[in-house]
Amino acid sequence: MLAKRIIPCLDIKNGRTVKGVNFESLRDAGDPVELAARYVEEGADELVFLDISATEERRETLVHLVEKIAAEINIPFTVGGGVNSVEGARAILRAGADKIAVNSAAVKRPELINELSEAFGNQCVVLAVDAKRVDETWKIHLVGGKVPTEVDLFEWCKEGEARGAGEILFTSMEKDGTKYGFEIEALKSVNESSSIPVIASGGAGKMDDFIEVFKEAGVAAALAASVFHYKEIPIPVLKQELSNNNIVVR
Repeated sequence: MLAKRIIPCLDIKNGRTVKGVNFESLRDAGDPVELAARYVEEGADELVFLDISATEERRETLVHLVEKIAAEINIPFTVGGGVNSVEGARAILRAGADKIAVNSAAVKRPELINELSEAFGNQCVVLAVDAKRVDETWKIHLVGGKVPTEVDLFEWCKEGEARGAGEILFTSMEKDGTKYGFEIEALKSVNESSSIPVIASGGAGKMDDFIEVFKEAGVAAALAASVFHYKEIPIPVLKQELSNNNIVVR
């Protein structure tokens, strides 16, 4: 059995790490470079960096900040936010990222996934999806959750995989920042219809939430932010608890 991964997420705005609830009411969570270094020491398996205002501000990702973080870490590093071309992705990879996460730009022009996969390999391409329930169906939202679409979550994940994504990062907008637990049923559906790894995001509040999402949804990895940033759940303690519950961790 593949070991399950624990992934802290750095949501970046104006060069600082921030965290909100349901994608709103953002508050400062610290210096991203310092946090990244701390997570390596604590035993995080990977790190995700999302420049959450890049798309809305119509600019590219903060490459200089990616370079600073990459210099401090030795674990796989995924970067997203504002990536809309092979050239932009190449600049981020050269700055030290290992994977590129695409969201809004890929929904608007799905061929981007093909282009990134062909240029760098599908192991470098993460399909990031922000979705919430609308009239009993799950719909994709863009631009940091601000722009609703009619795109179905499950169909989009299938298309993204077919186009060359190597991983799916699914954030439940309803659960984001609430600490009420992950969106188990939707995650399970995405995971069961995918042959690529699925990362659960949105809702982690206690260690039992991680146990539940691994056991019930079968995902490959669980991502969280505030519970790690504010030291509510220390990663070494979480990994020990997962191991105690017969969940294989690194």
